[in-house]
Amino acid sequence: MKNTYIQVDNLKYPLKVYYESRKNSTVSIGKKAVYIRIPSWLNRTKKSEIIEELKGWAQKTLRSNPGYFLPHLRAYHSGEILNSGSRRYILQIDYKDKKSSSAKLVKGTIELSISARLTEEGRAKHISTLISRCLANERLPELKERILRLNKTLFRQRISNISFKYNKSNWGSCSAKGNINISTRLLFAPDKVLDYVCIHELAHLIEHNHSPAFWSLVKKAMANYKQQQQWLKENQDKCWF
Repeated sequence: MKNTYIQVDNLKYPLKVYYESRKNSTVSIGKKAVYIRIPSWLNRTKKSEIIEELKGWAQKTLRSNPGYFLPHLRAYHSGEILNSGSRRYILQIDYKDKKSSSAKLVKGTIELSISARLTEEGRAKHISTLISRCLANERLPELKERILRLNKTLFRQRISNISFKYNKSNWGSCSAKGNINISTRLLFAPDKVLDYVCIHELAHLIEHNHSPAFWSLVKKAMANYKQQQQWLKENQDKCWF
């Protein structure tokens, strides 16, 4: 078996290629990866031709139906412009022979210094984590102001702490102690969508479930909340570091 990635626009999806004792070749898209199975008896040239053909099918399918599963990594390049809310950032990536990676935000430019000793996957992970951290630090005051304003206007509940977290499995969370966490993935979402998730978590300060009473609170605070849910469903692949 060979583990690699398949790139669709600027996103990378896990690809697993199996060489087996079989007559034909197949490709399928699972919940966590794209799977290609190739007859082991084929010569190297034929194997490569079939893999490229099946990868093409998978790329076309994932591009038209991104909801199959969430991508594993996003590919970035130096000079790329990132849009977060109403703000624009320029990405500068330098690879250096050192153990660790670092980042700093200077006048709208995210300057990344990435360890050249890492594997391709390791570099991609460092880049994603550092960009997420930079944008979160930059926009945390705005997030706090937004949630406090919505709470004061609509809910009037006690809040202990507000933070951004690089959550991949959910858009936000709210603890019984009043700690509200918002996924940094929402830094790529429209303000109305971010408002919806903030309202969703604030409503959990009153109703700690998804009962009809909970959704009644959300609807009272944002009548068109289902439109924001739909945006998240259709565009989750765009909200990824």
